[in-house]
Amino acid sequence: MSIDIDKLTEAELIDLNNRVVARLKFLHQMRAHAHMLDFSIGQRVSFQPEGQPPLSGIIAKYNRKTVTVITENGQQWRVAPVFLRKGEPAASPDPVSAQVISLPRR
Repeated sequence: MSIDIDKLTEAELIDLNNRVVARLKFLHQMRAHAHMLDFSIGQRVSFQPEGQPPLSGIIAKYNRKTVTVITENGQQWRVAPVFLRKGEPAASPDPVSAQVISLPRR
């Protein structure tokens, strides 16, 4: 399909531009969604913010273009799925150091 843009009016060029931008946004969202499908909520992941050491955390929520990751220190990050790597499973806590407190039933 060939379009001779030299023959289009200004209004037609603006309309064509709007359509191209909308299509590009749609394709970008579809790629982001496809990357999101590689991960699931509750999954441990890691990523490296620019200029910082790598962080790891758990996926808490899917957003339109990103996922929300809650790091081990409680921070929330919105990260594009292309920057995520599958993380190692969390080490199980030492049973000796874990304390269980019994609460009375009502």
